[in-house]
Amino acid sequence: MRDSDAILEALRRDVIACRRCPRLVAHRARVAAEKRREFAATDYWARPVPGFGDPGGRLLILGLAPAAHGANRTGRMFTGDLPNGASVWLMRALHRAGFANQPQSVDRDDGLRLLDAYVTAAVRCAPPDNRPTPAESDTCFAFLRRERLGLERVRLVVALGGFAFAAALRLAAAEGVTIPRPQPRFRHGQEYQWRDGAASPSFPVVLCTYHPSRQNTNTGRLTETMLDAIFARARAMLDTEDHP
Repeated sequence: MRDSDAILEALRRDVIACRRCPRLVAHRARVAAEKRREFAATDYWARPVPGFGDPGGRLLILGLAPAAHGANRTGRMFTGDLPNGASVWLMRALHRAGFANQPQSVDRDDGLRLLDAYVTAAVRCAPPDNRPTPAESDTCFAFLRRERLGLERVRLVVALGGFAFAAALRLAAAEGVTIPRPQPRFRHGQEYQWRDGAASPSFPVVLCTYHPSRQNTNTGRLTETMLDAIFARARAMLDTEDHP
């Protein structure tokens, strides 16, 4: 087993076993007990959710947190959301850009494989109202740091929303990058590359997009064309790296 594989496997076990945030532990259990009518016969995962995908992938997709009735139910990031939910939009876009072998992400045994890509989130438990507290974010950040050590081939991070972008900034700072002041701001379509004192880049390029939540997609703030354009850019950037 490669060192990176061992890092990610150990991380996966530690993520699933985590009970450090009482509010999140209580919320994920309450959601699993109450359920939605559509999933009344389903046993919810109701634990922290690890990242998944290609451990050697060059694209890292960073989200906010598991959805209460999506990943908190299925146990896999961006999996099992209701129609028009975030996982539906994201996997269709990844498939069209060649980063997934199929456009559906329904459950952990649906045959989905990510290609040259890995999906994770800044927080690993479904938070009430999709709003983790600062303390909860701090607790989960340690997992993100460890995950980054295992994902050593990442060249590009797509940050899904402002919360994920803030986590990417924090991750870059933790790796010794000096973040400019004033601090960079999240903007859909904005691309950032930070360097340290060395001549070569010290952190992957970060590309921002609105999160494909229903709040954004139902209002037209994010369209499929906009999201496709983000992942087409990601594909082009990685293809250019392959062929200087």
